[in-house]
Amino acid sequence: MEDGRKVHVILIGWACTTLCLVSYAAAFSHGASPSACIDMMPQHMRVQPHSPRNNYVTVHTNMSFFPGDKVPVTVRSSRDFMGFLLQARKVSNDEIAGTFVFIPPGSKLLTCFEDGDTVTHSDKSLKRNLSFVWKAPDQPIGDIKFL
Repeated sequence: MEDGRKVHVILIGWACTTLCLVSYAAAFSHGASPSACIDMMPQHMRVQPHSPRNNYVTVHTNMSFFPGDKVPVTVRSSRDFMGFLLQARKVSNDEIAGTFVFIPPGSKLLTCFEDGDTVTHSDKSLKRNLSFVWKAPDQPIGDIKFL
């Protein structure tokens, strides 16, 4: 009976450890956390930036906009990727500006300073071309950049 109990305890310990590890790994597949809002750096353990020589990401949008305009934004990559974080920032002071009003499947809105001001991935499906719509603030903000 003692050996049977040891095996039972070992199996329960193994199952709990496995579930904890699966939960830990799955947490990163559901998007960036608010802790990435400021520096836009992934907070995942074991994440290494890809070599820019081997792949690139481009962001395309209109060259100008007016307050309150809805601006289409397209993100294209030379290679498939799973995770991303997208924000519009004022060139003058690097503050996050505007909100996203349309996001593609596999994405979700994240609130860094204002509801919907940031977009991140919602799953770990492979992505290459994504289309968004960003809404400019109702007051003039000057030049912006998408990161």
